[in-house]
Amino acid sequence: MTYRMPPEWAPHERTWMAWPGPNPTFASGAELDGARAAWAAVARAVRRFEPVTVVVGPGQEEGARALLGPDVEITVRPLDDAWMRDIGPTFVTDGGRLAAVDWTFNGWGAQGWARWEHDRHIARGVAELAGVPVHASPLVNEGGAIHVDGEGTVLLTETVQLGKERNPGWSRQAVEDEIHARLGTEKAIWLPRGLTGDYGTYGTLGHVDIVAAFARPGVVVAHVQPDPSHPDHEVTRETTAILRAATDARGRSLDVVEIAAPTVLRDEDGGWADYSYINHYLCNGAVILCSFDDPRDEEAAAAFRALFPDREVTPVDARTIFASGGGIHCITQQQPRI
Repeated sequence: MTYRMPPEWAPHERTWMAWPGPNPTFASGAELDGARAAWAAVARAVRRFEPVTVVVGPGQEEGARALLGPDVEITVRPLDDAWMRDIGPTFVTDGGRLAAVDWTFNGWGAQGWARWEHDRHIARGVAELAGVPVHASPLVNEGGAIHVDGEGTVLLTETVQLGKERNPGWSRQAVEDEIHARLGTEKAIWLPRGLTGDYGTYGTLGHVDIVAAFARPGVVVAHVQPDPSHPDHEVTRETTAILRAATDARGRSLDVVEIAAPTVLRDEDGGWADYSYINHYLCNGAVILCSFDDPRDEEAAAAFRALFPDREVTPVDARTIFASGGGIHCITQQQPRI
């Protein structure tokens, strides 16, 4: 039987995370302390609903325990960074057994600030801790660069899987063949690019999980920027039009639920903000939703409550996480329950 990646809303065994350590992303001192507090807030929010295991770098256990509390499991492995969605495995199942896809990881396209000497081994290490076999892939890819509906459809971004920084020489067909073989999908819906801010310092060069995500088969939540002065106004007009024109693996047209960006247009460094509610995380019985102390926080929460009436929408301040290059989805990775 073919292995497939279950959708994020399927039941989880646990959530995996990685602990921020001193590196170019977080520097040290107050910046690192702030990152650790933000990661811990997400871990504790998820732990209310399912088990959480955090991979912690050697010598950092005591500080991690103090912030994470006694209910979060800690395991020690060498780390470079703390984005478990991207460095961790993508779990797949054949219906009765679990396995882990170990994508080739090269620091989000071998970016100058990135370090991946240790992180390229984390997917295999987590798979070993979970006690599941590993399926190694030659494709340079990350967990934040894919989103599946559980019924054969996957969302991808041209500037990631087809970018020269990751997979030079790979054709679109070759990428699709490898993605489908690993995830058990049949149809890829390609978006041309990600949000503008994701191409700045510490960006991923276009991850899809900040732009669009399946809420259930046939339904996609999509980031829209209402302000025409922001370059993402045009970017998101294009992506929502592509999604509305697309059909999924079952031949359905997609119901696109637009989620407006927060009102802030610039980040702390003066660049274009890419704050996005799309970068949420679904865990057992809950939606862990990015919040930004913004007037649109409640509007987004109401939309997610309507989409997931049987789940508790739990906002967590994600501004510090975004300042480091990602969001709540980027720092979590689900292990499906068998």
